[in-house]
Amino acid sequence: QVQLVESGGGSVQAGGSLRVSCATDGGTFSNYNMGWFRRAPGKEREFVAGIRWTGGSTSYADSVKGRFTIFRDNAKNTVYLQMNSLTPEDTAVYYCSRSRSPYGSRWPIPDTEYVYWGQGTQVTVSS
Repeated sequence: QVQLVESGGGSVQAGGSLRVSCATDGGTFSNYNMGWFRRAPGKEREFVAGIRWTGGSTSYADSVKGRFTIFRDNAKNTVYLQMNSLTPEDTAVYYCSRSRSPYGSRWPIPDTEYVYWGQGTQVTVSS
């Protein structure tokens, strides 16, 4: 049973920063690619950032490049998303996700390979 639990969401003014975290349980965390997605009101869920199981490679949506950073702490089985220079367009529920399979040489992986999900954490950015 894979469990993903997000935390750290909240409300912030435009230009501010937030860090969201995702603690995982089930499987060997360090063997899996991890990702962050978000769903804004009235919109479909979209990919935000991913980090490879090796920790050496990351990928970002164009809309967050240069502002968001994904990183992982394998000792804590936790993946983080540091969000800086937030704008109201970043308002969404943020979901942590884990890849279906461990390891893998392909990077970045397709969005459809992220199959385990947390419950989400709300991030609200006011202007």
